[in-house]
Amino acid sequence: MLARQRQDVILDEIRRTGAVQVSDLVTRLGVSDMTIRRDLDALARRGLVEKVYGGATSMIGRSTDEPGFEAKSVRQLAEKEAIARLAAEQIRPGTAIGLTAGTTTWTLARHLDEIPDLTVVTNSVRVADALQQRGRTDRAVVLTGGVRTPSDALVGPVAVKSLRSLHLDLVFLGVHGMAPRAGFTTPNLNEGETNRAFAEAAGRLVVVADSSKWSTVGISTIVDFAEADLLISDDGLPAEARTALSEQIELLLAEVTEQEEEA
Repeated sequence: MLARQRQDVILDEIRRTGAVQVSDLVTRLGVSDMTIRRDLDALARRGLVEKVYGGATSMIGRSTDEPGFEAKSVRQLAEKEAIARLAAEQIRPGTAIGLTAGTTTWTLARHLDEIPDLTVVTNSVRVADALQQRGRTDRAVVLTGGVRTPSDALVGPVAVKSLRSLHLDLVFLGVHGMAPRAGFTTPNLNEGETNRAFAEAAGRLVVVADSSKWSTVGISTIVDFAEADLLISDDGLPAEARTALSEQIELLLAEVTEQEEEA
């Protein structure tokens, strides 16, 4: 069994029971104690589990838990890169696009160099900085005002008012979580309102969310599954998630190679 397959089994068990023990996984998977510990280390680096003495527990917390940008920026790096590459392929030259705040959209911003004549609207200082640093003279970057959140989003009435006057060809929406009843969610009420304004401005709404976001629920629903046009995730998305999502939304899965995971 490949490392990715073992880690999927471990994640499924944690999602089912909330925690796993190394000794139980050794027996179940027929591998060494050190192999299981390496798998747990890999999952912890990706922000999918929390390591504890003798095993690991779920990372799913309260609906208002809001990790900072720095904490999120080191999680699921390979998945975000793969998603960003696939998302960039959806963008045509000469269009106006929106990028909400978040580490996945920030990664996408660094993949836009080959697309000319873009106008990019964002509520993220990080995203705006990433775009400006590329030095393109054929790109307009519009940064909304607003109050900054722990995840470095600019939110609130100023941001909402500016977005409601815009019409964007394509909006890429980063989310905190996705679940069948809740839809696409955020742990910040003001960010939820701002992101809904982005969604309303979109000719086409594309959600970019790695597989770790499945079954995570924030306090505020941004949009339901059916209100988005496309979800771009990675091939680690569980089978039940693929079924639930594909019934309501177009789904594209970016392939994450074993080499990318190890890197």
